[in-house]
Amino acid sequence: MGKMITYKRTDGHEALGYLAEAANPRAPGVVVIQEWWGLQGQIKSVCEQFAAAGFNALAPDLYNGRVVPYHDSAAANAAMSSLDFKDATQQAVRGAVQYLKSKGAKAGLTGFCMGGAVAVIGAVHIPELDAAVSFYGLPPATVATAKGIRVPFQGHFANQDDWVTPAAVDGFEQELKSAGKTYEIYRYDGQHAFMNSDRKEVYSAVNAKLAWDRCITFFKKYLA
Repeated sequence: MGKMITYKRTDGHEALGYLAEAANPRAPGVVVIQEWWGLQGQIKSVCEQFAAAGFNALAPDLYNGRVVPYHDSAAANAAMSSLDFKDATQQAVRGAVQYLKSKGAKAGLTGFCMGGAVAVIGAVHIPELDAAVSFYGLPPATVATAKGIRVPFQGHFANQDDWVTPAAVDGFEQELKSAGKTYEIYRYDGQHAFMNSDRKEVYSAVNAKLAWDRCITFFKKYLA
C-alpha cells in the first residue's frame, strides 16, 4: 500500500503527495495528476496500479488536502478555477518529477480531466520529463500548445465529451502532426471520465482496460 509523503517543490517549499512504490526501488517513475475532485481514493488506486505494473507513482495533492464529493460539480469547478495551473505544474508537479528521478530512473507524467491538461502543460514546461500521457484533458492554448510538447506524448479521449470535444482533439492532433511530434492519439466510444471506476454513470470497463494497457505499454517503451 502507498502512503502520504512530503517532498520538495521546485521553490523549496514542501508539498504533499501520495506515493506507491514498485518492488524495484530504482523503477521508472510516473507522476499522477488528479481530476478536479482532488486527490480522491480512485487516484490513489491508480498509483497502486502503476506500482503493481513496475513504476514508482506519486500523485501530488494540488488542493492541499481538499477533496470534493463527486456529486458537487460546482465546488469542483470552483476548486479547479482557483488553481494556478502553470504555477502548480512548474512547482508541485515538476518537484514530483524531480523526486522520482532522484531514484535514478526516467519519469513520466499522466493525469485525468484537469490532470490531463496538466500533463500537457508538463510535457511543454518540465525539462526533466521523459514522456507524458493525457486522459481526456487539454489546456488552453495560452498555457501550452501541441507544437510546444518536448517529449513523446499519448492522449486518450472520449467521443462523447462536451468538455474536451472531438473537434478540439482533432485540432490538437493536427497540430502534433504538423509539428512532427512523437505521439499517439486514441479515441473511445465513451464519455468523459470513462477511466474513473468510482463514477458508474460514465465508467467503461472495456475502454478503461484498453486505455490502461496502451498507457502502460507506452511508458514501458519510453521510460525504460
